[in-house]
Amino acid sequence: MSIAADENFAYVIRGGQPIHGTLIPGGNKNAALPMLAATVLADGPVELANLPKIRDVMVMLELLSSLGAAVEETAPHTWRIDGSRVNVYKAPAALACEIRASFLLAGPLLARHGRAELPRPGGDRIGRRPLDAHIHALQALGAEVEVGPDRYSLRASKGLRGADIFLHEMSVMATENTVMAAALADGATTIRNAASEPHVQELCHLINAMGGSVCGIGTNTLEVEGRSRLGGATVTIGPDPLEVGSFIGLAAVTGGELRIVDAEPEHHHRMTKLCYGRLGISWRVEGNDIVVPAEQELVIQDDFHGAIPKIDDGPWPAFPADLTSISVVLATQARGTILIHEKLFESRLFWVDRLIAMGARIVLCDPHRAVVVGPSKLHGQNLASPDIRAGMALVIAALAAEGKSVIHNIRQVERGYQNLHERLHDLGADIERIEE
Repeated sequence: MSIAADENFAYVIRGGQPIHGTLIPGGNKNAALPMLAATVLADGPVELANLPKIRDVMVMLELLSSLGAAVEETAPHTWRIDGSRVNVYKAPAALACEIRASFLLAGPLLARHGRAELPRPGGDRIGRRPLDAHIHALQALGAEVEVGPDRYSLRASKGLRGADIFLHEMSVMATENTVMAAALADGATTIRNAASEPHVQELCHLINAMGGSVCGIGTNTLEVEGRSRLGGATVTIGPDPLEVGSFIGLAAVTGGELRIVDAEPEHHHRMTKLCYGRLGISWRVEGNDIVVPAEQELVIQDDFHGAIPKIDDGPWPAFPADLTSISVVLATQARGTILIHEKLFESRLFWVDRLIAMGARIVLCDPHRAVVVGPSKLHGQNLASPDIRAGMALVIAALAAEGKSVIHNIRQVERGYQNLHERLHDLGADIERIEE
């Protein structure tokens, strides 16, 4: 196993063609990463099926291997990880600094080995992303934490003990780290103000499959009964709701018909149907599939009280922050005016200057809010992808635009979307991946 080489690649996209066909969504990236970290807790092998083949996941697999885990691909998108062989508690900076999810190893390493040394994690630069909630929760379980200029040193010299913990922010990763540490702690742990996103639920179900005890899954209060050991397990990762939401938007703005199979629609009706509906986007459910009809007329729905309608994000089950960038692009193709309010990250909307260069009418009110007036005819441009979700938003914009676009730094996009150019090509998009 090795991570793909770091050559620079770009997408060349000629827009204006509707996508059409059938899409099988990849596995949930945001579930895969904590579930990989959780393999360190087990005394035996854990097999994860439907693991997405994306850069962030490959980095995490190599990171586990560098710590001593036995890592093997047993079938396409199925990996067996034996975390019982982990014998190193210090994560190599070259790998750990690439992904923010590397800090998810703090809880498992503390629980199994009593020590963890991790560099400041990488990931998207979308604003301040402090780790305070992680540190406070791990300290409540008995960890001693030293924060250096570029490294965190954690130690549980007296072991971890169950505690009643209130997370001061409803952080997904802090919830995951706390659950994993508590799974092997001595006694019971209550985690209040816990995140409840589908990927948090998948992690909790994995811990239970390994012999753990996590109750309250899907709520904001988790009860974890610590175990002396956890065993191996075999689980299948669910479809990525953010990928599904991205492709729903892509189909709508290009005017094509798309069937997304095995999409677990219940995860999307609550998250996206209301907010996408404000842009005039609809779809129907057929069994476990989502079908986006062709040639939808996108019209922004008026607010009942005459105010500018708004799309804003929030913790589950509200609209996910990772779809706000894509919502901005969708709004440029809808008739009317709408406010996009990104509440969580103060730098996530700074990329909209690229859409303005393509012809969009957008006013960036402040770091958290943008007003979009549509529809706008977009024109192809040379663009650079700043992060995973804004990068996918630019791909969607380029496919909806007239003319040729070149999107650079696609390594960012491919951190979250597997085989993107091939899958788009299969749906009728004029897209080429070239080496720069």
